[in-house]
Amino acid sequence: MLFRHVYQGEHLIQLPLPNVLIIMALIYALLGGISGWVFIAKRFQAHRNFTELTQRIKTFWVIVIVLSFSLFMSTRLAIVFWAMVSYLALKEYFTIIPTRAVDRRILFWAYLSIPLQYYWIATNWYGMFIIFIPVYVFLFMPLRMVILGDTRGFLRSVGTLHWGVMMMVYCMSYLAALYMLTPNNNPQAGVQGLILYLLFLNQFNDAAQFFWGKKFGKHKIIPSVSPNKTIEGFVGGIITTSILAVLLAPYLTPVNFYHAIFLGILIAVAGFIGDVTMSALKRDLCLKDTGQLLPGHGGILDRIDSLLFTTPLYFHFIHYFYY
Repeated sequence: MLFRHVYQGEHLIQLPLPNVLIIMALIYALLGGISGWVFIAKRFQAHRNFTELTQRIKTFWVIVIVLSFSLFMSTRLAIVFWAMVSYLALKEYFTIIPTRAVDRRILFWAYLSIPLQYYWIATNWYGMFIIFIPVYVFLFMPLRMVILGDTRGFLRSVGTLHWGVMMMVYCMSYLAALYMLTPNNNPQAGVQGLILYLLFLNQFNDAAQFFWGKKFGKHKIIPSVSPNKTIEGFVGGIITTSILAVLLAPYLTPVNFYHAIFLGILIAVAGFIGDVTMSALKRDLCLKDTGQLLPGHGGILDRIDSLLFTTPLYFHFIHYFYY
């Protein structure tokens, strides 16, 4: 059986294993060091504008604290937490895409897929979790639209709604599914270690690609979609993320050396694809950001775009080789 049973007596808060706590402490130390550097730089380089950078760091603190707290949650509470993230992401998505008046009568069913999808995870029903949205929701939503009778823009509308539910609900739900894996298969860090490994590498890859692109970037990789993305940044991100994946693997995961390298490459490449895919969506809609929920970062979709692509791939890799 892939998923484990969750008992009714489970506490709302659970303490992660020491390896997870140590890596979390290092992450806070790193973020604290960056914050300190910016504080000092503002004093000695008064002519430079640090407003956006300061705003981004403040928001990063909020993100790190919230994600850290999610690692202390019980399994059931963590599932509810990521269901809320799915809801916020889907809601933001529906606010930026063009919809027909008749489509508003379909949105209820899209939102209803969130509690149902996460319910299958919480009740240990892996078979339904894996097919509910790709099969049942995929078939039901166009049927409901047909019954409403408005065929103008039908294909564009059904494709837009399907893509949103698949990305914001189905792909995101894989993160909640990680909480349901058997912790005994990863005795050094438990499921929290697997989740921290994914979250940290995903965010680190974004930062690494940005850094190497700014430092050495000369050759645009997809200029028509994301002008700031460069080949140098992309390759630099892959290399540094893979190195970090190897260094962290013995402390947070059961994966061996070669699988750690592969996961580093997988997370870096899939994260890049998720990032540029969201950039393509924003360009199509003539938007700079998907929202204003996270000051300095934009909307929640701007922050989780790479995670939506990496999480399902990461889950299935870990499941296939270690569960």
